[in-house]
Amino acid sequence: LKGVDANGFAFYTDYRSRKGAELAENPLAALTFLWKEIERQVRITGSVSRVSTHESDAYFRTRPLGSRLGAWASHQSAVLASREELEARVQDVIGRFPDGDVPLPPHWGGFRVAPDEIELWQGRPDRLHDRLLYRRGERGWEISRLSP
Repeated sequence: LKGVDANGFAFYTDYRSRKGAELAENPLAALTFLWKEIERQVRITGSVSRVSTHESDAYFRTRPLGSRLGAWASHQSAVLASREELEARVQDVIGRFPDGDVPLPPHWGGFRVAPDEIELWQGRPDRLHDRLLYRRGERGWEISRLSP
């Protein structure tokens, strides 16, 4: 997760990756954040859309140089013959952008999950956990308590 705003929850990836292909085919997702040590979890479900190229570029430029080079060199989730193949690709990308000004790759960018539901879970003794479900309704967020 790289950003949260009134429109939803943003993350970034290679659009050609398994994740990117699956989201293109079925633009629905669930995000889960677990803090096991304090027995807390948040689960968000909703529809997914790409963020604008402008927003993707703005985030991409905040990434370390190595991460920007890697976005060009790596076809995320694709099979590699060897580690040396990946390292050779990185060297090729360094040669293409010797000044370190690495632009946003056309195959890379962000997705945003627009939440329809947000569930807050808090662990309790005897598995009598607290679960609150926030569901987007016609007049705003509706709150329900769920059985553990």
